Formats: sequence, C-alpha cells, structure tokens
Amino acid sequence: MPLLPILVKAQGYYASNVNPGSNSTYSTFYLKPNVSAIIAADGDTIASMWFTDFIKYQPLTFRDAKERMAYNKLVRDVKRTLPYAKEIARIITETYEYMETLPNDRARQRHLNKMEKYLLDEYTPKMKKLTRSQGQLLIKLVDRETSSSSYHIVDAFMGSLKAWSYNLFAGLFGNSLKARYNPYGEDRLTERVCVLVEQGSF
Repeated sequence: MPLLPILVKAQGYYASNVNPGSNSTYSTFYLKPNVSAIIAADGDTIASMWFTDFIKYQPLTFRDAKERMAYNKLVRDVKRTLPYAKEIARIITETYEYMETLPNDRARQRHLNKMEKYLLDEYTPKMKKLTRSQGQLLIKLVDRETSSSSYHIVDAFMGSLKAWSYNLFAGLFGNSLKARYNPYGEDRLTERVCVLVEQGSF
C-alpha cells in the first residue's frame, strides 16, 4: 500500500526523498529552520526536530491592583523594547565580524562612521517614541542580549570620548549607559517576562 504524500508547510526550507526514475509515491517535507531531514536506510525521509528549553513559572500572586498594573506595564514595555535589543545585538555582532575582514584601522573607522550615521538616522526617531522607563529598560536589555553594558559597547567601537558624551546625553533623561542587567536580583521579574515573551506566552 503506497504511502500518502505528507505536506508540512512552513518557510522556504525543504527536502524530499525523490527517487529519480521511479514512479513510486514519495513524501515531501517543507521544513522550518529547526527541522532537518534524515534519510533512513530504506529511503524514507524522516523529519528530525530540535526544541529549545521551555521554562515553566509558577503563577504570580499580586498583593493589590497597583502591583498588577505595574506588572502589566512591565509586560508591555518588554514587548516594546526586547525586539530593539535583539536587533541591536545582531547589528553589533555583524559589525564586529565585518570589521575583522577589513584591512586596516582607516577602513574600520570609515565603516564605523557609516554605521554610526545609519544607527542615528534609523533609531533616533524610534527611540524618541519610547517613554523614560522604556529607555531605561532598553539599556538593560541590550546588556542582556550582549552581556555588555551599552557604555562598554560604545567605548569599544567608538572610543571613550563618545561613550562619555553619549552617557552624558542619556543622563539628561535619567538614564545611564552603564546600567547592568541582573536577572537574579533586581531584574528577576523582567527576566521572567522576557522568557515568557520569547516563548510566545504573551
């Protein structure tokens, strides 16, 4: 009895156990990035999947309505700023890797100047739409995604003078680029929300 064709639609990744020159029925898998195809000894294509860790938290108990509102605000702010933090981390990684391929300091500085202009043009309008608390949260979430404070990142790429001046500017709005993220201390509740957002629970 022939197998029925299997279609699992996803993104643009696919694999099939096509047997050239054969008229037999075969299965086709359209695979997600976390799915790979394994060809078994008998020629069947088997989808192999890997899953990330899933963290289950106990339900929160709120002492009053004010505490519940504060938590709901934190959820809103994390959902607003976490994508920015992840995008910034990606840009930092790509910039560092690209700079490693450049031939000299002059070429690296030229690239950094272009990147600085791009980031200012691209993100300044977005950052202006953040509230003060969201701006403070974003600085910490950048640390979460990169394991480096924003001050250290600017210092490493653009020098101490710009790190100092950017931190001074941030201070005018009550922020500090030197703020660190502590998922086991003062940012424990923020870490919980981040994980739940990443897991798709919100």
